[in-house]
Amino acid sequence: MKFRKGLLVGTAFLVAGVGLGSQLGQWSSFSSNSLVVQALAEDVKKDQTNADKSAETYRLLTLFGDVFERVRANYVEPVSDRDLITNALNGMLTGLDPHSSYMTEKQYHNMEIQTKGEFGGLGLEVQAEDGHIKVVSPIDGTPAAKAGIKSGDYIIAIDGKNIDGMPLNTAVDKMRGKPNTPITLTLLRLKTPKPIKVTMTREIIHIQVIKSALYGKIGYIRISQFNEETEKGMHKAFDKLQKEAGGKLAGLIIDLRNDPGGLLDQAIAVCRDFIKDGAIVSTKARDPKDNQLWNAKGTDITNGLPIVVLTNGGSASASEIVSGALQDHRRAIILGGKTFGKGSVQSIMPIPGNGAVRLTIARYYTPSGRSIQGLGITPDIDVQDSYDEPEFSIREADLDHVIKNEGGNKAKPPVRNDLPAIASSIPKQPPKNWPKYDYNNPATDFQLQQGLKVVRSMAGLPVEKETPVPAAKPTEAPKPAQTTPEKPATTPQKPANENSPAPQEQKIQKK
Repeated sequence: MKFRKGLLVGTAFLVAGVGLGSQLGQWSSFSSNSLVVQALAEDVKKDQTNADKSAETYRLLTLFGDVFERVRANYVEPVSDRDLITNALNGMLTGLDPHSSYMTEKQYHNMEIQTKGEFGGLGLEVQAEDGHIKVVSPIDGTPAAKAGIKSGDYIIAIDGKNIDGMPLNTAVDKMRGKPNTPITLTLLRLKTPKPIKVTMTREIIHIQVIKSALYGKIGYIRISQFNEETEKGMHKAFDKLQKEAGGKLAGLIIDLRNDPGGLLDQAIAVCRDFIKDGAIVSTKARDPKDNQLWNAKGTDITNGLPIVVLTNGGSASASEIVSGALQDHRRAIILGGKTFGKGSVQSIMPIPGNGAVRLTIARYYTPSGRSIQGLGITPDIDVQDSYDEPEFSIREADLDHVIKNEGGNKAKPPVRNDLPAIASSIPKQPPKNWPKYDYNNPATDFQLQQGLKVVRSMAGLPVEKETPVPAAKPTEAPKPAQTTPEKPATTPQKPANENSPAPQEQKIQKK
C-alpha cells in the first residue's frame, strides 16, 4: 500500500522517531552478546548536527539498550529479542495516540486479507482502553451482531480466561480462529449488574458494506464501513432504489450508525455523490506542504432529493467526514446521536520484512473549517435509540493519549435555520413501552422511524403525527417494498441486502 494513497480514518482494530523508522530492519540482527541499538545510537550521534540534541538522543538510546539487556537476562522466563522489540515498538506508538500502532508481518498480512471483505472470525470492531478491550461496534449480520453484542461492551474473558491487561493484538488473535469453531466471550455492559456470557461459532465474515431498502417512495442506504468498494456499492444501491421506485424516488436516508470508518478517499467519493460545489474535507499535517484540500466535482446523483443521515456514538472518522460535509453544506439533516469524535488521519507504512506502522499523520477539518476531534458531530435533530439506555457512552475524548483539537476555526456546527417544521415535534427518545430493537423488524428502529418522518416531510409526503408503537415480536418480518404506494411509518419494510461487488483491501483490522 502506498504511503500517501492509503489514508485511513477508521477508529480501531477490527476482529483493528524518524531516525528509528529508517533502521528498523537492523533490530532483529543484533547478536545475543551485544547491546541492542548500540550501533544505532552511534549512528544517531554521528548524524545529528545539534550537539545537545545528539547527546540526549544517545543517552536515551543507551538507556533503552540497558533496559533491554536487563529484561533479557533477568525476566522470569526467556523472551525472544523479537518479542521484546515488538513490545517496545507497540509501546512507542500506542503511547502517542489511540490510533497509532505497530503490526508484525503476520498481523499486517492478516489485515490485508481482512480488508478484502472476507475473513474468519466473529465480526467485531474492538479498541484498547485503559488495558481493557472495548467493543466499538458489531458488524451487521455477523455472529457478534446475531449474539446481541453491543457498542460499549467490554470483553473481560475469552473462553473463560481473563484478558484484562492483555495487548489488543493478542486479544484479537485469540478471538480469531478457524470457521465453525466455538468461542465464548464474557462481557461487561453498562447498567447490567452481572457479566454476560455469549457463546458463538466463528464464521467466514463477509463484510457487506452496503444494504438498501425502499420504504414507499423513500430510499434507505446503510453504509456499515468505508472500504475500497463502498462508493461503488452505494451508487449501485441508489440506482437500484431509483429503478424500484419507478424513477419517482422522493427522498433518501443514509444510515451511518455504528460505522467505524475506513478509507479517506471513499468518504470523499461518497460526499461527491451528493455535494455539487465547494470543499469536502481538508487535512493539516505536521509539515504545511503536506496539507491537502478536496473539493466537490459538480455531481449530485440524487438531483437534489432531501436527505436524512442517521448517526450515533459508533459513527466515527470516515462517517464523520461524510456527516460533517453534508451538514456544513446543509445538504442533509443529521438525526440521531452525537458521533464518536475522531478527527485524525492515519497512514499505513509497510516495513519490508517487518510488518507495518500505522501512524497518525494529520488532522482533518469539515468544509467550514471545524475540527471534530474529541467533539464529534452534533446531530441537527437529537433522537435517542431507546427509552432507558444512553447513547454509546465511550468516545474519542474518553481514550488515553488523544491528540488535541486544534487548528480549526469553529467548535460548533453551523446554525441550522433550514430545518423543516416537523423537526420541533420529533421526540428525543421513544416512549417507555417501545419494544427492544429487532434487526429483522425495522418498525422497532425508533431513530429510523423518525428519520422517515423527517424526510417524508421534506419531500412533501403525508406524515403521521405520532409514531405508533410496533409489536414487540412480529410473527413475520415484513417483505421489502417495491413500487407500492407510500406506506405509513407503522409498517416499514425489512431492508433488502444490497451486496457490493467483491470488496477489496480496507486498511483496518477486524476479527
